[in-house]
Amino acid sequence: MSLIKINAITVPPDSGDELAGRFAARAGAVDGQEGFEGFELLKPTDDRNTWLVITRWRDEEAFDAWVSSPAFAHGHRSDTSEGDRGEGRRPVGIASEVWSYEVAGGSGRS
Repeated sequence: MSLIKINAITVPPDSGDELAGRFAARAGAVDGQEGFEGFELLKPTDDRNTWLVITRWRDEEAFDAWVSSPAFAHGHRSDTSEGDRGEGRRPVGIASEVWSYEVAGGSGRS
């Protein structure tokens, strides 16, 4: 049974596009990780300013291996890197909370 990890990221009202752009720039970065099953970035369609990053994993061990990997550290750093041209990149989110669920039921996609 799959494990679902949801990162609820609160961003300032004018920063959603930047958050989406950062995820787009790293599209596929986690795809080869052992136990990774899927990813979605959900943009709010109402007045909320909390975006949801939904990932699906084989199990908790697979997720933990990703979080402790050098690739995760590279993708989540906020310091200056070569691609930043010395500008540095601050986190877009002003708050973040990780939720964990397992699939308890549902229906298949057609």
